Amino acid sequence: MILKTVDDTREFGARLAAVLRAGDLLVLSGPLGAGKTALAQGIGRGLRVRGDVTSPTFVIARVHRPDLAAGGTVPMVHVDAYRLGNVTDPRAQVDDLDLDASVEDSVTLVEWGEGMVEQLADAYLEVRIDRRDDDARVVELIGHAGDWPTRITALPEATATHP
Repeated sequence: MILKTVDDTREFGARLAAVLRAGDLLVLSGPLGAGKTALAQGIGRGLRVRGDVTSPTFVIARVHRPDLAAGGTVPMVHVDAYRLGNVTDPRAQVDDLDLDASVEDSVTLVEWGEGMVEQLADAYLEVRIDRRDDDARVVELIGHAGDWPTRITALPEATATHP
């Protein structure tokens, strides 16, 4: 899928939120500036969580509670594992975050988590984002186990174009 603007990336995140539920793990990958945080912002909007969704680079993880008044029902845990890649044992660092305690009850998004967090859930969605020279984002969704193929197919209609 091709998303032409950052706003399109956020809109796609909001549409993706429609098929997400508590217990879901999403591993967001892509280079710096690809749009991982913009996607997380859209997912947060779609899940109707409270507060602004910003990059958790320096705090590593943020929990966004559902805005019950707006119809939110599930918390979103947003993790940025970028700095964990520079440690000797990043998996141990992930374990220290105690994310598995919240994975079952939340939608958990992990930026830069490939190779470190997949063991947190039996099934997960890998979201690969790449930015082209024209600033458009190319997004690929890869379901690993579970019912992800069915759920990906059930995504609400896209406004973005397909290659």
